[in-house]
Amino acid sequence: MADSEAVVAQTSSATAFTAAGYPPVYNDTNSDASGAAATKNVEDLTATGATTTMEDSNISFGATELTNYIADGSDLALSDEEERLWSIVRANSLDFNAWIALIEETEKMSEGNILKIRKVYDAFLVEFPLCYGYWKKYADHEARLGSMDKVVEVYERAVQGVTYSVDMWLHYCIFAISTYGDPETIRRLFERGLAYVGTDYLSFPLWDKYIEYEYTQQDWSRVALLYTRVLENPNQQLDRYFEGFKELVANRPLSELRTGEEAAAAALENSENGGQEVEGENLPNAVEQSSKPVSASLKDAEELEKYIAVREEMYKKAKEFDSKIIGFETAIRRPYFHVRPLSGVELENWHNYLHFIEGVGDLSKVVKLYERCLIACANYPEYWIRYVRCMEASGSMDLAENALARATQVFVKRQPEIHLFAARFREQHADVAGARSAYQLVHTEISPGLLEAIIKHANMEHRFGNLEDACSLYEQAIAIEKGKEHSQTLPFLFAQYSRFLFLVAGKVEKARDILDQALENTLLSKPLIEALIHFESVQSLPKRMDYLDSLVDKFIVPTADNPNVASITEREELSSIFLEFLDLFGDAESIKKADDRHAKLFLSHGSSPESKKRLAEDYLISDKTKLAKSSLPSSAPSVMGAYPNAQNQWPAGYGLPQGWPQVAQGQAQQWTPGYAQQSAYSAYGAYGTGYPQQQVPASVPQNAAYGAYPPTYPTQAFGQQSYAQPATAATLTPAPQSSAVPPTAYYGSYY
Repeated sequence: MADSEAVVAQTSSATAFTAAGYPPVYNDTNSDASGAAATKNVEDLTATGATTTMEDSNISFGATELTNYIADGSDLALSDEEERLWSIVRANSLDFNAWIALIEETEKMSEGNILKIRKVYDAFLVEFPLCYGYWKKYADHEARLGSMDKVVEVYERAVQGVTYSVDMWLHYCIFAISTYGDPETIRRLFERGLAYVGTDYLSFPLWDKYIEYEYTQQDWSRVALLYTRVLENPNQQLDRYFEGFKELVANRPLSELRTGEEAAAAALENSENGGQEVEGENLPNAVEQSSKPVSASLKDAEELEKYIAVREEMYKKAKEFDSKIIGFETAIRRPYFHVRPLSGVELENWHNYLHFIEGVGDLSKVVKLYERCLIACANYPEYWIRYVRCMEASGSMDLAENALARATQVFVKRQPEIHLFAARFREQHADVAGARSAYQLVHTEISPGLLEAIIKHANMEHRFGNLEDACSLYEQAIAIEKGKEHSQTLPFLFAQYSRFLFLVAGKVEKARDILDQALENTLLSKPLIEALIHFESVQSLPKRMDYLDSLVDKFIVPTADNPNVASITEREELSSIFLEFLDLFGDAESIKKADDRHAKLFLSHGSSPESKKRLAEDYLISDKTKLAKSSLPSSAPSVMGAYPNAQNQWPAGYGLPQGWPQVAQGQAQQWTPGYAQQSAYSAYGAYGTGYPQQQVPASVPQNAAYGAYPPTYPTQAFGQQSYAQPATAATLTPAPQSSAVPPTAYYGSYY
C-alpha cells in the first residue's frame, strides 16, 4: 500500500482542530460493526498522534504568524496585481473578495508554480476553513501535478477544517475510489465520513456514493447493511432508500443479503427451534421426508418477511421523526458557509431547530445539529455561545472548550462579544488568568477602549478583591481617551468610574471629583450631566442647585458662543430630568425658573412627537407601569434611561445620604440563560442600545452580529470581521419579552 493510501486508511479527523491544541470534536458511531471499527481506529490513532494536522503542514497560524507568513514573499516572483492584492489581505485578512481575486490572479499567473499556489491557498484557508469548494480546488491543483501524497494531505486538512461537511467527505471518497484499489481502504474512509455526517438530513450524496461503490463490488450483504443503516435516521431521500431496499430484497436471495453475523444468528435460532421439534420423536417416514422442501420454503419465506419487517419498522420510526423536523429542514435555505449574512428568518429557524433537538435529549443529535448550524452560521457569535452553554449544561466540558476555542481562535476571533463571553466563562470555571487574558485581548487588539470590556473587567477584579487594579483599569482607559480628540467614550468612562467609586469603594468625595474632572476634560454632554444630577440626588442636603442649573442652562440653551450640537430631543429630555430633580429637592422659585425655560425652549416651538407621547404617558400610565418601562432603552444614549420617566427610576430614599438606590438583582444576569425563548438575534443577551458611537474607518463594514447590546451598556461600534454583515435588528423578530422589568437603578440603562 502506498504512503498516501496508508494515510487515507488510517488518518482520523476526530480531532478537527488538533493542530491548534483544541480538545477532540465529538464523534458518534453507527451501531454496526463497521462503524464501531472505524471509531476504534479513530481513538487509537488519536491517542498515538497519527493525525495529519495543520501544524504538520505549517499553516497553523495566529494573527501575527499569518501576517508574517503572507508578508514573506521574497522567494516568489509576484506580478504587480498580486503585490497589490497581497497588500490588501495583509492589512485586512478578512477581506473575502480580495482573497478570491488574489487566488484567481495567482492561478492565472502561476501555472506550474505550485509554491505560489500553495502559499495563497494555505493563507486563505486559515481564515476561511469552511470554504470546502476551495479545499477541493486546492486538491485538484495538487492532483494535476500527480502529487497524490499532497492531495491526501490537503483532503485531510479539509476534513479537519470542515469536519461536518457532507460535500467535503464526498469529494474525498470520490478521490479515494479513483485512486486506490484496496476496497478496505475506501470503506474505512467512507466510515470515517459517515461517523460525522451520516445522520445529516442532507447526507444522501455520501450514502449514494457508498452504496454505488458496494454495488460495483457486488457485495450484496454490505449493500443491504448500508440500506439498513440509512433507514435508521431521517433523511431527505428516506423514501427512495426504502424503495431501493425493497428492490434489492426482491432481486437477491436472503442468503446473499445477510451478513456473516446475521446468518450465524439465524442458523443458531433454527437449530434451537428444530431441536425442540424432533426431541423424543422417531425418524420421519417417507411422507414426512417429501414434505421437507415445502417446510423449508415456508421457513425461508417467514425469515424473509421477518428480515423486511425489522427494516420497515426502522423506516417507520425514522419517518415519524422526519415529520417533526421537516419544517425546520425545509426552512434551511443555505446549509453551507458564505460570508453573506443570513436572513433573520433563517437565523430564527436555526434557534428554533436547536431548541427542539435539545428537548429530544440525545447528545449525539444535539452536537451534530450544532455543528451543522455552525457551518452556515459560523460568523454569528450567538450560536457559538449557545453551543458552549449547551455543552456546559450537559456536562460535556471538553466539547464546550472545543467550541469556545474554535470561536475565539478561528471563526469569530475579531468580534469582542465572543471574547467577553470567554472571559466570563473562564472566570466561572476558576480560570482567572484565562479570563484576564481574554479581557486583555479585547483591550489591546480586538476593540481598544470598548466600554463594556472595561466595566466587566473592573468588576471582575473587584470580585477577586483587587480594588486597586479595578480602579487602575478605569484610570488607564480614561488617560487613553483623554488623548483622543472629541472622544465619545470619555464621558461614559467618567460616569461609570464615579459610579463604581461610590457604590463599590464608598468614596463619595473621589466620586464627585471624578465627575468634576469630566467637566474639565470633556465637552458638556447629556450623559455626563445626567450622572451629576443622579449623584447629587443621593447626597445629603444641601444640593448644588445653582451649579447644576448653570450646567443644564449651558447645555440646553444654544448661544453664539455655545452653538450646542446636541439634538433637540436630547436637550428636551435633559431639561425634563432636571425639572424632576428640582421637583424633589428644589424650592418654588428654582422650579419656576427651570419650568419657564423649558416652556420657552420646547413647548412654544412644539415638542417632537416622541416627546409629546412620552409626556402624555407620564400622566396616563400608572407608577407601576412606569417603573416597568423605565429600564427600556431610550432612543438616544443615556446614563440612566428614557425621560421624562426618570422620576420612576428614583426609588424612595433618594434624598438619604447613606447610599445609592438599591440595584435590582434581576439585572445582574449578563448571559442569557434561556436561549430557547429568544430570537436569532437575541440568543446571546440581545444587547440593546446605548454606547456612544465610536468612529470606525469607512473601509471596515459594520457587522450587526453583536452590534445590539442589552439595556445594560451604551452601544459602541466596533471594527468587526468585515466579511460578514449579519442582518440588522430591524430585519429580525425578537421573541416576546416579559413585561415585568425591574426598576432601573443609578445609570440603570447601562449597568
